[in-house]
Amino acid sequence: MKIYDELVARGLIAQVTNEEEIREMVDNGKATFYIGFDPTADSLHVGHFMALCLMKRLQMAGNKPIALIGGGTAMIGDPSGRTDMRSMMTPETIQHNCDCFKVQMSRFIDFSDGKALMVNNADWLLKQNYVEFIREIGPCFSVNNMLRAECYKQRMEKGLSFLEFNYMLMQSFDFYMLFQEYGCNMQFGGDDQWSNMLGGTELIRKKLHKDAHAMTITLLMNSEGKKMGKTAKGAVWLDPNKTSPFDFYQYWRNVGDQDVLKCLRMLTFLPLEQIDEMDKWEGSQLNKAKEILAFELTKLVHGEEEAKKAESGAKAMFAGAGDAANMPTVELTAEDFGEEGIDIISLLVKAELVKTRSEGRRACEQGGVTFADAKVTDFKKVITKEDIAAEGSVLKRGKKAFKKIVVK
Repeated sequence: MKIYDELVARGLIAQVTNEEEIREMVDNGKATFYIGFDPTADSLHVGHFMALCLMKRLQMAGNKPIALIGGGTAMIGDPSGRTDMRSMMTPETIQHNCDCFKVQMSRFIDFSDGKALMVNNADWLLKQNYVEFIREIGPCFSVNNMLRAECYKQRMEKGLSFLEFNYMLMQSFDFYMLFQEYGCNMQFGGDDQWSNMLGGTELIRKKLHKDAHAMTITLLMNSEGKKMGKTAKGAVWLDPNKTSPFDFYQYWRNVGDQDVLKCLRMLTFLPLEQIDEMDKWEGSQLNKAKEILAFELTKLVHGEEEAKKAESGAKAMFAGAGDAANMPTVELTAEDFGEEGIDIISLLVKAELVKTRSEGRRACEQGGVTFADAKVTDFKKVITKEDIAAEGSVLKRGKKAFKKIVVK
């Protein structure tokens, strides 16, 4: 199966502007394509996973990826899919986030020997003279058409600032510049970006020549890929210092039964034939599919060794097998215990199983907390050093969140 057909079979392609030509370019390694990333944090998260995996797949097929970091557009903010305006970031923060992105992207994309590029649109957007930009680019866009775009419709009721209204022109200009400077002939993005992407294709057609090979492909990165990161954004990061490999593994181990095969097709590099066989799996077999998904994605982001540790820790906790040493651990010192011990709510907060003391109190009162296999309903309960086993004792909130507590 050639790469384009594989992308379709994996459920990645939503819309294209010229399928026949795009298929020919992608299948024969002729595509120099870009995907944009807004540097709004110092780590990528699971909502970026689909884009990163796509770039890896296409590069493996001989195509050239360009990771476009929105250092310039981040100064404004994309209104797509939002009901409010993004907060402004300093240039120093944006640059720091860009640097962090490249380190993480390098796990997916080979940037050596010009096989891929990382480009920052601040390099051209911040140099633009506004009057010259509007004179040059403005006539290529119809305000009537722009207001019909979904990315603007969602903001019209609450109010769309003119600052954000410029975003479509700026993103379109990105493709225009990448086309001229780097030979970029294709763009990928989520379905919430469709109008902006069509704007870029149209700008190249109008400004350069009608036969410009400016292709547009839209992926299901909003309705599918971004859904994966909706609850995780701000919580499930690719940076191990923000989300541990174990917690990353557990996130994917806990996907819904209805999503596990979809995630396996879209995000892993397992053969489609192997995944298709899993279509026949039911009941407890789906748990095995989730373990495969969690292992493959943890291995992709954090390496095989960390994936094995996470898998072993999960089995030790939930299946009574595996190595308990690989469970996520919290070390308590003499300071934590004080004179009498540490109360259960403080322990929950220390273990990051709750964010606030009131949340910890509710968890206890609702019967959702266990320590050393015993349910704790008294939120005033105090844990002493003697209550903790030499090898550590497990503190659990609910069925899936837990930490092994040890005394240092």
